Amino acid sequence: MSTRLRGWRALAAALTAAAALVAMTVTPAAAITNGTPDGNGHPYVGLMTAHASNGNYLWRCSGTLLNAHVFVTAGHCTEAPAAYAVVFFDTGPIIPDPAFTLVTRSCVGIAGYPCGGPNSYTGAIFTHPQFDTNAFFLHDLGVVVLDGAGKNPGSFGALPALNSENALHPGRSTTFTSVGYGLQASFPDAASRKNVGIRQRLVAHPWLHQINGGIVGDYALLLSNNAASGGTCFGDSGGPNFIGTSNVLAGVTSFGLNITCGGTGGVYRLDTADDLTWLANTFGVTP
Repeated sequence: MSTRLRGWRALAAALTAAAALVAMTVTPAAAITNGTPDGNGHPYVGLMTAHASNGNYLWRCSGTLLNAHVFVTAGHCTEAPAAYAVVFFDTGPIIPDPAFTLVTRSCVGIAGYPCGGPNSYTGAIFTHPQFDTNAFFLHDLGVVVLDGAGKNPGSFGALPALNSENALHPGRSTTFTSVGYGLQASFPDAASRKNVGIRQRLVAHPWLHQINGGIVGDYALLLSNNAASGGTCFGDSGGPNFIGTSNVLAGVTSFGLNITCGGTGGVYRLDTADDLTWLANTFGVTP
């Protein structure tokens, strides 16, 4: 990923639920662009693959462990028809396995991904109760609960305090650490159609462009995601955007404003009452 972290699925959202977004094209985010390899900098950030009930692979996203079992990601990563997920915590590149076979549940449907092994985990999926596919950006939060003993990398991501992000001010001095496994580049035009995505955990440091107004209202942040700062792209959806260099999640990568992973990108905020209440009451995680 380059310094762009767009964890997008290839889908355009209907914007009728948010007047501030009228006339804009918003798509779920995907991968890091203009970034650098993360190595073991964030071992609690993983790549997830979503699967239908018959095991078929659907899409991939990124996300963050809040404890040994609770892996937080975007709602558009866990929505139907997804029935369960597999999460990988390797730094990458995650190389496709030519010997892939449908053997056990831990391998079902993961064509193109190594399966089994100590760094892959199956899990049940949950989506914010107010999530709406037609306006995904308003409640874009999902969770994977890892099976068995879960995963303990020694440290975890943390939730922000209620409404704490209202104190953030747009500008180059307000930076974030974006991490994900998404595309490093996207070239959708017919003449140069190719995507660059090696499924490696990458990191970038975009700055805050917009908060509490404009196209993001009070539910999202708009980050720079340009060549200078880096950002997100397809496959980065659900990945973390930590405040500064901390382990505190401002939010999860949610949407981009174009299909080339350039310009600015949207982050769904996690400091709101409905999100923190759902995470606390359903999964027992608090700031």
